[in-house]
This record gives sequence, C-alpha cells and structure tokens, in this order.
Amino acid sequence: MPQYILRRLLQLIPVFFGTTFLIYALVWAVPGDPFAGKCGQVACPPAYIEMMTAKFNLDDSIFVQYFKYLGNLFTGDWGETFNGVSVGELIGNAYPVTVRLALIAVAIEAIIGLSAGILTGLRGKGFLDNLVLMSTTFLISIPVFVTAIVLQIVLGSELGIIDASVSEDATIGELIVPGIALGSLSMAYIARLTRTSIAENRHADYVRTAVAKGQPRSRVVGVHLLRNSVIPVLTFIGTDIGALMGGAIVTEGVFNINGIGGLIFRGIQNREGATVTGVVVLLVMVYLLVSLIVDLLYAVLDPRIRYD
Repeated sequence: MPQYILRRLLQLIPVFFGTTFLIYALVWAVPGDPFAGKCGQVACPPAYIEMMTAKFNLDDSIFVQYFKYLGNLFTGDWGETFNGVSVGELIGNAYPVTVRLALIAVAIEAIIGLSAGILTGLRGKGFLDNLVLMSTTFLISIPVFVTAIVLQIVLGSELGIIDASVSEDATIGELIVPGIALGSLSMAYIARLTRTSIAENRHADYVRTAVAKGQPRSRVVGVHLLRNSVIPVLTFIGTDIGALMGGAIVTEGVFNINGIGGLIFRGIQNREGATVTGVVVLLVMVYLLVSLIVDLLYAVLDPRIRYD
C-alpha cells in the first residue's frame, strides 16, 4: 500500500502541471484588452497599462508567466485582482460556503440515492421500482437551475418555509434546500447506478455461496453484496464532489449564496484572470485529492483488490 500511494502521488505531479498550465494558458489567452473598462468610461492611461503589464508579467511568454505564477502559488501567494484585492482572501471567504453546500449535496444524494437504489435493486420490479424509475427520470430531465427556482418559489415565496435568499453567513440549515437542488441530478444517477449494480450482483456466485452457507440476510447484503456493488457509486460520488464545487454557479446565483461559483462568474465577467485561475487551480487540487482517496477506498470495500 505505501508503494501504491507513492506511485499515485508521483502520477499526480504531471497531471497537476498539465492541467494547471492548460487552465492558465486558456484564461490569459482570451483575446481582447484585459484592462478594458478598468478605468471607468475612459481608456486607461499608458502608464497604468505599463505598470499592470509588468505586475502581472503579461509582457513575458506564457511559459515564463506560468512558472512565475507557480512560484508564487507554492509560497502561498494566490495573486491579486486588478483592483489589488488578494485572490487568496477572496477564496478564503467564499470557499467554506461552497464546501458546506457541496458536502450537504453529496450527503443528500448519497443517502437518498443509495437507499432508493438498494431497495429497488433488492426487491426487483414492482410499485417502488417503477416509482423510483419515474422520479429519477423526471429529475434527470429537468435542469438543476429549474429545480432550484421551483424549490425557491414553492418553499420560499409560496409556503414561506425557507427564505428566498440565503443570508451572508449561510448556515447549514439555510443550505439544505440549495443542497437538495444542487444534488438532485446526481441523486437520480446514484439511485439508478446503485439499483443496476445491486440487481446485477445479487445473482453472483459469491452471493449465492454466502446464502448457501446460511449467513444472515443482513450480512449477505451489508458485507458481501453492498460492499462490492457500491464501488462504481463511490467512483461517481468522488468525481461529483469536485463537479459540485465548480458547478454550483447557477444554484448559488438562484439562492444568492456568496460562494466559489459566484466568484468564478464575477471573475469571468470582469476578466479577472488571476481570480479565475486561482479558483480553478484549487478545484484541480480537490479533484486530484479525491481521486486518490477513492482509489484507496477500493481496497477497503472489496477485499479482492490489493495494491501490491
């Protein structure tokens, strides 16, 4: 196992450099004047443009810019916006809210999706199976922003159960409904994926052997069937964590949540390359870390998998 962890960490190094360089190059290679509109209604003076070009190393080649950016990043400097605001400070203020929102969405989609998938996979065809298939198809067919708007109107404006907009503090209770909206699509996929995996593996040889040995049904399902069937679901959830953090732009916009999604949107809108690059680089780190954790959990769930 230690050798496998070391090998996986070494594999992540070229992936990190490749993805971050691609992100940096794409963000700063967008055509147009990056300083347009930064001085109000008038064009920025040449002295200002010269100063900002030197500050952001825009007169260097893209490779020199990238390695200078990495050098600052490894020392904890995430850069500054054109207005002189620290990108690290912006991320530090917005990231905890998005993390809470993403974790709530993952918990909701995992609990409800797994439960629905296990019940329908074990019982087979029937009323519950048809109900889950219809409801998941319905959720898959509806865009996430539509689900968010419907929940906001029905639970907020019509019934008054929740506030239409989340407060600046964004407590756990306020993020439950936005988390449901954000995780609704993945919840439907998890339910279907779990159902298919359970239905396929419950007739496998190792399950029939466990039943023939007289083991209790709870042990057959919980120890043998579920642990093996949940592996593809775990892979989906692991990759979905990073996707939820980066894809929460619309959900955060609907519920007025000051998170990473809004930060990315404002950064793109204002052509703040340092902000967009810093946020996306952070998301890349999350993806790489989660993928490593998921790979290590495979051996825990399935004893047939060994990392020698």
